[in-house]
Amino acid sequence: MPRPTALPDEPTVLVSTYLEPGLVERIATELSVEVLYDPALLPTPRYGNDHGGVRPELSADEEQRWLDLLARADVAFDFDWRAPEQMWANAPRLVWVQATSAGIGGFVKRYGLDGGEVVLTTAAGTHARMLAEFALAGVLHFVKDVPRLKAHQGERRWERHVSGQLAGRRATVVGLGSIGRQVVETFTALGMRVTGVGREGSTYEVPPGTQVVTTARLDEVLPTSDVLVLAIPLTDETDGMIDAGRVAALPAGAIVVNVARGQVVDEAALTEGLRSGRLGGAALDVFEVEPLPAESPLWDMDTVLVSPHSASTAATENEVLVDLFVENFRRLRDGRPLVNRYHADRGY
Repeated sequence: MPRPTALPDEPTVLVSTYLEPGLVERIATELSVEVLYDPALLPTPRYGNDHGGVRPELSADEEQRWLDLLARADVAFDFDWRAPEQMWANAPRLVWVQATSAGIGGFVKRYGLDGGEVVLTTAAGTHARMLAEFALAGVLHFVKDVPRLKAHQGERRWERHVSGQLAGRRATVVGLGSIGRQVVETFTALGMRVTGVGREGSTYEVPPGTQVVTTARLDEVLPTSDVLVLAIPLTDETDGMIDAGRVAALPAGAIVVNVARGQVVDEAALTEGLRSGRLGGAALDVFEVEPLPAESPLWDMDTVLVSPHSASTAATENEVLVDLFVENFRRLRDGRPLVNRYHADRGY
């Protein structure tokens, strides 16, 4: 039986990740739909807005209940946590999945979900302000020499010194999606000279005075980048984009911020640049291996700010995700283009 391509008159929504009861009720009420939601069958969140969580051990009866919910779903709020690679087979009525993450390319490729059977939309844009704030905090952490301030405070040591200044520094932001554009806007407002690096053939709305170049010119701008911010999705083209040669091309004292994925940068080369003192600092929310192994030298470096892939997690994240879901549901029902539609050929 072919998979449906449009919503039925009375669609059923499966919420396959933990949401606060009030938000589940909001989906049901605002969209006038039946919502399938059983938190006992879902991973338990470890912190607010956790969409990974601690996976439950389901009994045979519970597994069957979960499969029954999947079989009834026309729409899903997030992927199947239990067996994502079987989601299309287990949910034959499924038309659309709204992801809770902005970067789903690696996930859908790993589990064979990028064949175009079901419309996918990402959470791109919902984390832009949070990640831009983290990028700013990370850069200021090193420009204002917060590690030295904290060390001196611990020693009760009063020693005046000259502080660094953000305004006038040159920043390169690689990736001009919603996150990258928010970083560009934030840095520009504080007087930095910003270059954005985007895809060939694309146009971007950026603040006046922002230089925009394509990835083909990345090597030209790296040697003048006091700050390098990585805000690109992980695709075949971006995997390893900032290799050892490009790390070495950064000027002495450069600060690196990664809010993309750990795999876009050569972590060993970055670590060596920091260990040698050639680079000024790194604010990292993502790593090649997560959780970051205890033996990683990055943990012990004063020139590294380690964030456990949590920079995008705001207290209001679930509310924002539900806002996006409601908007996209209405668009799908009305036959209008969806926000953040995933394109398998691009990987985002």
